[in-house]
Amino acid sequence: MKRRDFLRTAALAAPAAGLAAPALAQDAPQIRWRLTSSVPKVLDAIFGANELVSKYVSEATQGRFVIQNFAAGEIVPGLQALDAVQNGTVEVAQTPLYYYTGKDPSFACFTTMPFGLNARMQNAWFYHGGGRELQDEFLAKYNLVGFLGGNTGTQMGGWFRKEVKDLADFRGLKFRIGGIAGQVVAKLGVVPQQIAPGDIYAALEKGTIDACEWVGPYDDEKLGFVRVAPYYYYPGWWDGGPTMNVVVNRDKWNGLPKAYQAAFEAAVAYANADMLAKYDAFNPGALRRLVAAGAQLRTFPQSFLDASWKASNELIAEIGAKNAGFKKIMDAQIAFRNEEYLWWQVGEYPYDGYMIRARTRG
Repeated sequence: MKRRDFLRTAALAAPAAGLAAPALAQDAPQIRWRLTSSVPKVLDAIFGANELVSKYVSEATQGRFVIQNFAAGEIVPGLQALDAVQNGTVEVAQTPLYYYTGKDPSFACFTTMPFGLNARMQNAWFYHGGGRELQDEFLAKYNLVGFLGGNTGTQMGGWFRKEVKDLADFRGLKFRIGGIAGQVVAKLGVVPQQIAPGDIYAALEKGTIDACEWVGPYDDEKLGFVRVAPYYYYPGWWDGGPTMNVVVNRDKWNGLPKAYQAAFEAAVAYANADMLAKYDAFNPGALRRLVAAGAQLRTFPQSFLDASWKASNELIAEIGAKNAGFKKIMDAQIAFRNEEYLWWQVGEYPYDGYMIRARTRG
């Protein structure tokens, strides 16, 4: 069965084999939505997810439900995408919820947390571990409905203009890193900066910042960071499995016919899986090209990793002591993470570790 046929069948959900899809479409309303993203179109693995959703939603509803996509800055700046959905400027946004920790730190829990869930665990927690219910409860306060719209997989630690060899080298460093992770590294003397994706390169080139983190090889290559900051560090412990969230105005969502809701959910679920597959497929080649262009791969100093782990746990406890909602979400997520690593310790990691060693042996 072709994908478009599956999506059309799932979305329209005809109760009897004899009910023809066009007959249902004749009674279905014509609806047009606008989606604003927090990223520019050049980041095609992320922005392309919106185009997949629009394509499959339109096909599943015979063109009756149309979503028009806009990149960051075309309607509102990237960091105002959620507000635009809340106030009704647009119906839907593609935006990482951890951009909005200034409103409530709980937003970050549904994108990624420092030393948190990896990409597969994020999906497991959301779909089968209670994460979706916790997100629905939280987002209802903002008149929003949320979905998993993609994942980049574990990200790199970022691009640095100068080499960092121990914890002391991070003190006073102006680092493009936002949200909860920014608060963690601030405990270590880093000066965090939250800058929209389209503005990062200029800030790094001018020396306004000393380092930046974005995603990983495939996207970082497109933004050209290697030209101005040669040291490429890993791992990105603050982005172990970051979700690209999709949020919809709750009133608009409730006003959709059930068939349109089903089409939207099916399309977003496909885009969620497709984005991670793209990054897994495209990152290796991009990494090779970046190294050929002068990128110098470095692991973060152990002293920095250990201090970050300690500071992260302290910060989560501090926020939880003041914010009962945040504590409720994080208690559930940490318990899920700890259970998951029981399996990964005996299943995933031994296999992956052996394959990495076997590959280098030939």
